[in-house]
Amino acid sequence: MIELKDIHISFGNHKVLDGVNLEVKKGESVVVIGRSGSGKTVLIKHIIGLLKPDYGEVWVDGIKVNELKEKELNQLRKKFGMLFQYAALFDSMTVGENVAFALMQNTRMKREAIEKRVKECLRMVGLEDVGHMNPAELSGGMKKRVGLARAIALQPEIILYDEPSTGLDPIMADAINNLIIELREKLNVTSVSITHDMVSAFKIADRVAMLYEGKIIETGSPEEIKSSPNPVVQQFIHGEAKGPIPSLE
Repeated sequence: MIELKDIHISFGNHKVLDGVNLEVKKGESVVVIGRSGSGKTVLIKHIIGLLKPDYGEVWVDGIKVNELKEKELNQLRKKFGMLFQYAALFDSMTVGENVAFALMQNTRMKREAIEKRVKECLRMVGLEDVGHMNPAELSGGMKKRVGLARAIALQPEIILYDEPSTGLDPIMADAINNLIIELREKLNVTSVSITHDMVSAFKIADRVAMLYEGKIIETGSPEEIKSSPNPVVQQFIHGEAKGPIPSLE
């Protein structure tokens, strides 16, 4: 479904991705782990075509993303839903209007059909009664769930999750993890998540890929990653200051 082939990108003199290779099969949940600033967000921006590599190829569902023009990119992006790190809801809109936004922008659905779809999406994330509320009235966990409802509104084939558990207490983070798993099973979507929360990563992933110094240095099932002999992987997943990864940079 998704393939990154030898992706390189630099910003000025700073090399961010240095030959990234990654495959994601249809229906699979892949979680990319790595330190803050390691290039995880840059990686998913390549998948959705917000960035183009200096060198390499990005393929989504048989389409070479980095050669598409803007109009073709916009068409491809309808395959995607995205949950942003802090939900990124529009404060000037109600919850219902936030969820309806993509439907109003990208479809010719009638108002009644849009309202029905919005209620359906909110129900899937356990928030069917908050459509009239404003984002400012919601807790952090509720905002994440509204963001999820908006991400699935267009019935995407792929959902990208940018740090889905960031800013949440452990109980709410686990609830979001459960929702991600449920939605994947119900909707049969392909998922790519980026995180440095290892509890979340091991719970939602079929496969985990570690990004370090611009490269994917290890991929495997959660169990394979936990038992990896690579000292960089072990230091990261256990959150230890001592090891090959410098703790102060």
